[in-house]
Amino acid sequence: MQARLEPGFFVFDAVKKYLITGLLIWIPLAITIWVLKLVVDMMDQSLLLLPQAFRTESWLGFHIPGLGVILTLAIVFGTGVFATNFFGAQLVVLWHEVLHRIPVVNSVYSSVKQISDTLFSSSGQAFRKALLVQWPHPGAWTIAFMTGVPGGDVAKHVPPDCVSVYVPTTPNPTGGYFIVVSRKDVIELDMTVDQALKYIISMGVVPPLK
Repeated sequence: MQARLEPGFFVFDAVKKYLITGLLIWIPLAITIWVLKLVVDMMDQSLLLLPQAFRTESWLGFHIPGLGVILTLAIVFGTGVFATNFFGAQLVVLWHEVLHRIPVVNSVYSSVKQISDTLFSSSGQAFRKALLVQWPHPGAWTIAFMTGVPGGDVAKHVPPDCVSVYVPTTPNPTGGYFIVVSRKDVIELDMTVDQALKYIISMGVVPPLK
């Protein structure tokens, strides 16, 4: 005999279905709004650079969210314009030399600058290729990113034709592992870095579109 299902079972199943559907709609939206609010609030701190008389609180009586984003973009754009002319380039070189002479600051600034130059330079190769590598043991595969080739003393102690690889964690790809592997042991994927990141963040739920 087949077990008889009570009407309450179907009601519970329907409620569960609707709750999950609602969560799948609201959770991504809520997280997106939260992240955007954090970014806007952080950029709004740039308004503190303005004199009190120029802030909206003084002549409107209230703060307008998002004005800091405009000011931040204007400062970044203006800095780029200034740094590309001859006089500005000379000041940037002088500024770099001063920071390189300050203990502790030199180490932090040099490391961060090297990373940013690598990531944002049009000639850089960092995070330009999505790879498939065996990690954390042979037979287990994960998505990683090529960050370059071994350099310095490291290159002397590893086999020839190796690549530097960053293996991100999921769902937070900002944490991960740096490894050096032989080029023959990695597979270059036919997908963009953005597609690979979405695949990692979704824990494999959202496959990249072809």
